Amino acid sequence: MFSGVTGLINRGQKLKGTVVLMRKNVLDINELTSAQSATGIIGGAIGVIGGAIGTTVDTLTAFLGRSVALKLISATSADASGKGKVGKQTFLEGVITSLPTLGAGQSAFDIHFEWDTDMGVPGAFYIENFMQVEFYLVSLTLEDVPNQGTIQFPCNSWVYNSKLYKSDRIFFSNKTYLPGDMPAPLKKYREDELVILRGDGTGERKEHERIYDYDVYNDLGNPDSNARLARPVLGGNTTFPYPRRGRTGRKPTKTDPKSESRSDSVYLPRDEAFGHLKSSDFLVYILKSASQNVIPQLQSALPLVGQTEFNTFEDVRDLYEGGIKLPTNILSDLSPIPLFKELFRTDGEQALKFPVPKIIQVDKSAWMTDEEFAREMIAGLNPHVIKVLKEFPPQSKLDKQLYGDNTSTITKQHVESSLGGVTVEEAISNNKLFILDHHDPLFPYLRTVLFLQNDGTLKPVAIELSKPNPQGDNYGPISTVYTPTKQGVDGSIWQLAKAYVVVNDSCFHQLVSHWLNTHAVVEPFVIATNRHLSVVHPIHKLLLPHYRDTMNINALARNVLVNAEGIIESTFLWGGYSLEMSAVVYKDWVLTEQALPNDLLKRGVAVEDSSSPHGVRLLIEDYPYAADGLEIWGAIKSWVEEYVSFYYKSDAAIVQDSELQAFWKELVEVGHGDKKNESWWPRMQTRAELVQTCSTLIWIASALHAAVNFGQYPYGGYILNRPTLSRQFMPEKGSKEYDDLAKNPEKVFLNTITGKKETLTDLTIIEVLSRHASDEQYLGQRGDGDNWTADTAPIEAFKRFGKKLVEIEQKLIQRNNDERLRNRYGPAQMPYTLLYPSSEEGLTFRGIPNSISI
Repeated sequence: MFSGVTGLINRGQKLKGTVVLMRKNVLDINELTSAQSATGIIGGAIGVIGGAIGTTVDTLTAFLGRSVALKLISATSADASGKGKVGKQTFLEGVITSLPTLGAGQSAFDIHFEWDTDMGVPGAFYIENFMQVEFYLVSLTLEDVPNQGTIQFPCNSWVYNSKLYKSDRIFFSNKTYLPGDMPAPLKKYREDELVILRGDGTGERKEHERIYDYDVYNDLGNPDSNARLARPVLGGNTTFPYPRRGRTGRKPTKTDPKSESRSDSVYLPRDEAFGHLKSSDFLVYILKSASQNVIPQLQSALPLVGQTEFNTFEDVRDLYEGGIKLPTNILSDLSPIPLFKELFRTDGEQALKFPVPKIIQVDKSAWMTDEEFAREMIAGLNPHVIKVLKEFPPQSKLDKQLYGDNTSTITKQHVESSLGGVTVEEAISNNKLFILDHHDPLFPYLRTVLFLQNDGTLKPVAIELSKPNPQGDNYGPISTVYTPTKQGVDGSIWQLAKAYVVVNDSCFHQLVSHWLNTHAVVEPFVIATNRHLSVVHPIHKLLLPHYRDTMNINALARNVLVNAEGIIESTFLWGGYSLEMSAVVYKDWVLTEQALPNDLLKRGVAVEDSSSPHGVRLLIEDYPYAADGLEIWGAIKSWVEEYVSFYYKSDAAIVQDSELQAFWKELVEVGHGDKKNESWWPRMQTRAELVQTCSTLIWIASALHAAVNFGQYPYGGYILNRPTLSRQFMPEKGSKEYDDLAKNPEKVFLNTITGKKETLTDLTIIEVLSRHASDEQYLGQRGDGDNWTADTAPIEAFKRFGKKLVEIEQKLIQRNNDERLRNRYGPAQMPYTLLYPSSEEGLTFRGIPNSISI
């Protein structure tokens, strides 16, 4: 690519450049995580931003003089060792006050490099920071390079004082190379940079470091604080296999040498902790603030205002209509936080009022209908669990010697009266029976059988709830079957039975569908990519947008969400066994089955059909998640196919790519090492395998996560619709609870599900988790514009991908306007919009971000 260029640059020529960076005090929110109060965290961040201009240490002029030095490295001319020649040290010059391409918070500086004839064409550069404070380097642009024009160097990295590094920081131009195509003078630089990023696997990591390494989940508990806070190690053992997380190197606990000690701040490779510019973007830190400060204050206020339990459904709705009256001192602590400003009543009342969840915006009682209950299994928060029912009664895979006979006790007599005149056999042969089966992995065990009606909607026909046998597990469970009834006590019993289903489905959603199957399984990919795929590697560039903030939010989750007695354990039924149970489910995780078409085929809700647009035909034709998801999946795969075919001209090129092979080997053997012996792993020998794997990963990080995340508050913000706890067993005839159910069904329902204290916790957290930040990067967008590669064809292909997503969104809008598709909106009049690719900031119930960032 650079042949014939050497000698075209005249001796003594100076190359003009522009350096763009961001000062530390503009991006300082990540330094505020140890603040002692919510007001300190958020208010401090706002103060930092407001006072960014004119600070004494970090002003723009501090970067001038001999504060920041750069040296260009040749891509075409080597020194005696074979490495690209290094140019003379050059310092930043004047501040550029007007540059149209500058982003918010960015500053630009002039620089001129001495670059003689024998130096060839620049392909990389060193940078040294002689200041005590770090800065965020955005880019270097060289202009009017002879026979090259403009050369872009995208950087997007924190640069600390040079004394903290063992070798100078290096950045490469935006040219993209497979390892075998790298210009020879740059090969050693490329290899050395990857060695630095891998580290040596020892010691406790420091803030400035960029090292990516693996560890097991051994930091969830805090046994040194209290024995009840001890948690088993997840990963590295057959009992609790798990994906790996990022290694921090913190010291082991005194009580348990296998567990890692906890700390308020968790090490992240520095560039994974990129800050945000606006206070509304600090969702991760608002989340931390809420969990550590806001929620305890809200809970402590409940006894003071005499509101410890819900007594009626109206009490629940009052969270959104009247609000919770709070003592003045608590209001003053919460009022500076941007998110919570929105929750205050505007009529002068001292009350905190939550946004009205979408599920009750049109109809306050639609959630109680059987149709909405069933619809949310295909268009709700957890729409990828329902399966076709192929055998009756439903069977179990549990070991009979250990758990007894777990064959379902649902009989034909239970269901045939609800099948519209067809028999069970006819319904099964015509693919009309489906099951939401949480029996084997969960406790209490349960199954829900549904019938696909002629109008395309699903109808629940039986719910089986099972309890462990008091004589022992090997005697098999004690099961009761409930069938639909609308009137009297039996109608209230049926409503409770549906609540038990939702409680367990909520647990499965939060710990498996959401945490395990998106957050946890992606982190090893982030680590392996950075350890083995150079920043100039095409697959690194393809996947990078889909990793943004993932390690960051996962680290926070281990600190306040999924840790011992954290938010999840405190508010969900699985309690202290939450992560353990997700580890049990991980035993059955298969990467290739995460691709949407394969998932649909595995669950039997689709069949192979070469005449269908995506090779599969849905058995539930009006299946919003699947129908919309297939459109997004198809667009992702087409984009990846076009991209991969540009850089890999044959399958042999895949085999010969040393970085790709090292990445894949380590991903399988270490990142997901507990499953390394599984036969289903792709061998990564063909372009088809690479395309399918990258498409699946992008699908998981973008669309799948969006589908299971951004509906949390719209559906679950109304706790009656998505309860997370069951506090007592189903009332039995002759019991006091059964009599109470006849007298006051609402009170019994409320005493059974999530309590008021836990509801406040749940709502506060999922309201944050369901939001988009204002600087969100959505599928089909990149934060680095067209500068991420120097190759025109991939840029044009990516633009076509973006246009395709715009077309898909219009198609989905049209579907939601088709009144024949009843599952699109349901009794709640709540159109399915979670897979619309675009969104605005805030609580929108739509939008597919590139990555798992919240």
